[in-house]
Amino acid sequence: MNSNAETIILRARRIVTMDAANPLATHVAIRDGRILSVGDIERVRQHGDTPVDESFADQVLMPGLVEGHCHVMEGGVWAYPYVGYYDRIDPAGKIWPGLRDIGGVIERLRAAERHLPPGRPLLAWGFDPILLGARRMTAVDLDAVSPDRPILVMHASFHVMNVNSGLMVRAGIGKDTAVHGVLRDEAGQPTGELQEMAAKFMALRVAGSEFWRAATEPGALDRFAASAVRAGVTTVTDLYNDLLDETVEAYRTATADPAFPIRLVAAYNPSGLAPEVAVQRLAALCTHNTERLRFGPVKLMTDGSIQGFSARLKWPGYFNGKPNGLWNLTPDMLYSYLSAFHRAGFQVHIHANGDEASAVTIDALERVLAEAPRFGHRHTIQHCQMADAAQFRRMAELGVCANLFANHIYYWGDAHYAETMGPDRAEGMDAAGTALAAGVAVAIHSDAPITPLAPLFTAWCAMERLTASGRVLGPTNRISRGQALAAITLGAAYTLKLDHEIGSIQTGKQADFAVLEDDPTNDSLPLKEVRIAGTILGGRFHAAPSPG
Repeated sequence: MNSNAETIILRARRIVTMDAANPLATHVAIRDGRILSVGDIERVRQHGDTPVDESFADQVLMPGLVEGHCHVMEGGVWAYPYVGYYDRIDPAGKIWPGLRDIGGVIERLRAAERHLPPGRPLLAWGFDPILLGARRMTAVDLDAVSPDRPILVMHASFHVMNVNSGLMVRAGIGKDTAVHGVLRDEAGQPTGELQEMAAKFMALRVAGSEFWRAATEPGALDRFAASAVRAGVTTVTDLYNDLLDETVEAYRTATADPAFPIRLVAAYNPSGLAPEVAVQRLAALCTHNTERLRFGPVKLMTDGSIQGFSARLKWPGYFNGKPNGLWNLTPDMLYSYLSAFHRAGFQVHIHANGDEASAVTIDALERVLAEAPRFGHRHTIQHCQMADAAQFRRMAELGVCANLFANHIYYWGDAHYAETMGPDRAEGMDAAGTALAAGVAVAIHSDAPITPLAPLFTAWCAMERLTASGRVLGPTNRISRGQALAAITLGAAYTLKLDHEIGSIQTGKQADFAVLEDDPTNDSLPLKEVRIAGTILGGRFHAAPSPG
């Protein structure tokens, strides 16, 4: 079934439209890749006596899911060993068992190292030390794999990494290194753990930045797209990218192929450029916009990762007494970039994990909007994990959106309860219920590859608020099934300023659907268990990859 100039009518067991005026249907008519009509057969037949395509008669259609915060690294990282705590499924359907201790991590690295040619750096990803007990991995551990070959292990958060002695020597990281984020032992020697941009950059100059250059790595974009189709996603983001010329060209080439199964929204990372220069660069990128590729959003990074102890927290700080985190952009730098892009008419997405980072971000937004009022800006705070009711009320007053990292409740909720935030603040983390009650426009996300790209699972997390151990964190912040489904369709589309094109099944919008084996509105079935058959993008079906 392909999109063409003729009208196509699809019949489904049920069509969940996410359109309040016409919530359920059985048929949808498509022309030129867009939705012509949706309703029963009598309604859609008014546009012509077209034969009905019965391919989806036993399945359920809903709007193509929208992942408003993920990264093309989801396709790139699978070229390297996964060393995380939880089982993960790669884009081809292979299960990678989780590793429950540092010894297991070292063994998987040794197995990978044996297949590398001499001198090539060993890269791995997904390491999750906060789930492995009190002891942190050090360069000594990685030296047991190889003391000479550069080894770089990226943490699950991508805000922290571990490196071995061989890499530190090549990078010039030693006792006298005066760079924030280089962790040290009691003797003042670097341990091999590096936090945030400045420290990580020293290692990446040696080991390479392949994770961030994923778009130009062979097969990475196809793997990214396969992950999306498997999850029922038709619109994805790459929400932090330098957007170098070779990356832009890779995106343009991929999305120009009618068989490529996703729409891609790329957010520009301007760090390192003067704000006025960065604004000009983004304006030039927007000349490449198409229906399948959008430039325009900006992504700014304030603090780091809560579980990596590099996020910025307000008083009383980290529950276990760790020092406060780091600024990737100082408050002054944040204001400068935000002011420049806001005045130029662009939408800004701002990473803020800790509640101090959220406070600084809201202050900057309030200042900029007072200086240059602008309707409909839809600036969005990303993650916003520790925001409280007062912060959400301020966001609502300013017209600021929130895209909450609901998956954190499951994957790290227990650690946040016991180690990072403590029980009081953990009960209110990723507070979708509070945000909606305050009038904030809300989306929820996976931040893939940090957690798996799976919006229906993310919606389940926001509904149930269950940690991996089964603890319920903040039951009053649970949201309804309808609110959760809205957050991964129209809600996410709204934060991307694309709700006029995607996010619901309505006349004039793109014919983008998630094809489901189960009804997502069935209250007896947890959303994380809804089976996904594939997607339809612009009227063209793409089957979910079979397990490999």
